[in-house]
Amino acid sequence: MSISEASTTSWSRKIADTILSQCNEQGEHAFVLERWAYVPGMLLMAVARAGVQLGEHEYVGYMQRHMDSFIGEDGSIRTYRLEEYNLDQINQGKNLFLLYQQTGEQRYAEAAHMLAAQLIGHPRTSEGGFWHKKVYPFQMWLDGLYMASPFLAEYGAVFQRPELIDEAAHQLLLIERRTRDPRTGLLYHGWDESKEQEWANPVTGLSSHFWSRAMGWYVMAAVDCLEHFPVTHPKRGTIIGIFQRMCGALVEVQDKETGLWYQVLDQADRKGNYLEASGSCMFVYAMAKGLRLGYLEPSFHEAMRSGYEGILTHLASEDDQGVHLHRICHGAGLSKDRNGSYDYYISEAVLSDVPMGVAPWLLASLEVEKL
Repeated sequence: MSISEASTTSWSRKIADTILSQCNEQGEHAFVLERWAYVPGMLLMAVARAGVQLGEHEYVGYMQRHMDSFIGEDGSIRTYRLEEYNLDQINQGKNLFLLYQQTGEQRYAEAAHMLAAQLIGHPRTSEGGFWHKKVYPFQMWLDGLYMASPFLAEYGAVFQRPELIDEAAHQLLLIERRTRDPRTGLLYHGWDESKEQEWANPVTGLSSHFWSRAMGWYVMAAVDCLEHFPVTHPKRGTIIGIFQRMCGALVEVQDKETGLWYQVLDQADRKGNYLEASGSCMFVYAMAKGLRLGYLEPSFHEAMRSGYEGILTHLASEDDQGVHLHRICHGAGLSKDRNGSYDYYISEAVLSDVPMGVAPWLLASLEVEKL
């Protein structure tokens, strides 16, 4: 299917309708967990964006119902605890801005204030980089940039706190400088300033490999943050340049036959590696949005187009139950039992139709359709 045909058939509507129909069949919490968390938060955001773009109030209502099951009248958040100092717990808060804009209800602003307070007091490396979690001391992961930085940038714009936009820029620039491989231009999954972790190189503190979804988190974070930066921000041009350089590095490791990206980005021919859905969707989303907003040169259109067509051709399917996405890595991290080796990344479960892949697929489809 060509990209023009894909836009005409509105895959975004198909994906959103499938999510809602599964909820109708399996109960309201089919896709959304009981705990405030980053994966359901991303799914809710994607469905709400579809509602705004497609003019479907039901989609936005789906997000609001789930958010309202967490947000108290006083702005408290059920199951959230600030003292966890966990960047993952910020991501679902991105939905608060649309709710506040549409309803004017102060409780949504109060919840956002609490999440911002976590980030203002968040534990940091010696250079001011956010630890991924309190339980992961002195560690920065690419994942955390998506969880927290776009929230911080939008919060700064909405509530007129320009110093927090500066903070978002600092986080993006610091981790890119610390994790970028000068040979490939790709970013390593994590960095341990203390060099104490088993997965960390004892000299550099870096993890060993370029995990597709980790870089997906970062490129999405960059393009989403930039949307909230004023054009006069002194770091805006630098971040746009870094974003384009990084997209260029991704094009170099893109599979030319399918347009997709591998689970371990630079190990295409290695036994066990596979073309993975969530990272591929994230890269297409970031490139499509970057092209739309003028952050990328038009020459990136071909790579973006090839990636999206590859997703629809090789990873997606459709039946009477709706649309489906396959070959999604269930999850990966860095800890004592997750050593960041090649064998580790290819050993994680590979699933279909889980929110970790479906949400970026919906986000990518929305951006492609805007083009």
